[in-house]
Amino acid sequence: MSRSGSPPEQRQQASEADATATTFRASEHQHIRYNPLQDEWVLVSAHRMKRPWQGQVEPPLLMTVPRHDPHNPLCPGATRANGEVNPYYDGTFLFDNDFPALQPDAPNPGLGLSTRLGPAPGTAKPISLSFLPPTPPSKVMCFHPWSDVTLPLMSVPEIRTVVDAWASVTEELGARYPWVQIFENKGAMMGCSNPHPHCQVWASSFLPDIAQREERSQRAYQSQHGEPLLMEYGRQELLRKERLVLTSEHWLVLVPFWAVWPFQTLLLPRRHVRRLPELTPAERDGESSSWDPGARHRMGIALVGPASWPQAESQALIPDLASIMKKLLTKYDNLFETSFPYSMGWHGAPTGSEAEANWDHWQLHAHYYPPLLRSATVRKFMVGYEMLAQAQRDLTPEQAAERLRMLPEVHYCLGQQKDRETATIA
Repeated sequence: MSRSGSPPEQRQQASEADATATTFRASEHQHIRYNPLQDEWVLVSAHRMKRPWQGQVEPPLLMTVPRHDPHNPLCPGATRANGEVNPYYDGTFLFDNDFPALQPDAPNPGLGLSTRLGPAPGTAKPISLSFLPPTPPSKVMCFHPWSDVTLPLMSVPEIRTVVDAWASVTEELGARYPWVQIFENKGAMMGCSNPHPHCQVWASSFLPDIAQREERSQRAYQSQHGEPLLMEYGRQELLRKERLVLTSEHWLVLVPFWAVWPFQTLLLPRRHVRRLPELTPAERDGESSSWDPGARHRMGIALVGPASWPQAESQALIPDLASIMKKLLTKYDNLFETSFPYSMGWHGAPTGSEAEANWDHWQLHAHYYPPLLRSATVRKFMVGYEMLAQAQRDLTPEQAAERLRMLPEVHYCLGQQKDRETATIA
């Protein structure tokens, strides 16, 4: 008798046998993965990449941005909305945000002020809706005086200047506030309202939700295992290699096992570092010849770093943070030959009045969250299931890492320019 004519019990047994015989492949079969850093799960459905796309297609990017626009409030010499005139800066430029989310003169709602709802009929307890007073400041940092460049098109020394400015503003605001959030929204797709290369810095009198989750997870792991969560995770990724994108003497770039966004990456120092200001000159730009290793002992820096971590055999060591950022962002742009949009930000140990507390469970890291999925005009949407249930991604982190790894480290724009110059000479 054929299977279609078998009794229901036999058909069910045959179906179960077929399912058991199928070998699980992460690149083909749905599964969920745990994010130990933020204590959440992500659904991976790699087979969805095979479905045809008939949804929204983003408009092409504006290809030409003027190098200097006197009406652009971020340009040197321009007049901003509040009437202040920018200096003719030639490096980074930091100023108070003219339109901050945290307003310095906002009235205080009152500590612990709350609105009580209920109790509703048949219930015993009312619901309390509480207000707490957030505290500024909020700043904007321009990376470069030119509007027509982005970080991957800047030189390594110019990016090093940005790194130093990040460390400096973290130290300045961290002296007063428990949380300093540096973040960059690149591209109109990520809500950036000005094409000039810049980031924002928000300081707050409270620990934001995501920072609280990372704090709890890292503290719990350290308590249970005796070492920082992200230090051990970095070691494991170096051994496995399948999710590595770039490595250097002092840094790792990888697509995390739990990545949500299609080409999401995590930037990790190899040494145990809690905050940006703690980075050594060698870790900031790789000029190790000018850095005395013995200084680690004199500065009281723990010798937990490259020597104790496995080396990535497939990657030659390269200069550090400034350079590895340039290489990563160049790969991003090269993926779809476009100025790759993303939101990124640094997470370091809390600061402010509790800065001297024991934060050894914290490891400094940067998150990069880019939305593009299939092309320069088709992005990943976080809607429906993602908003109402849990995060979901379409290609595996391993597939994303492999694609990024294979991309050249020379920006496609520079290659096109060289081709044009060669054609002109010919």
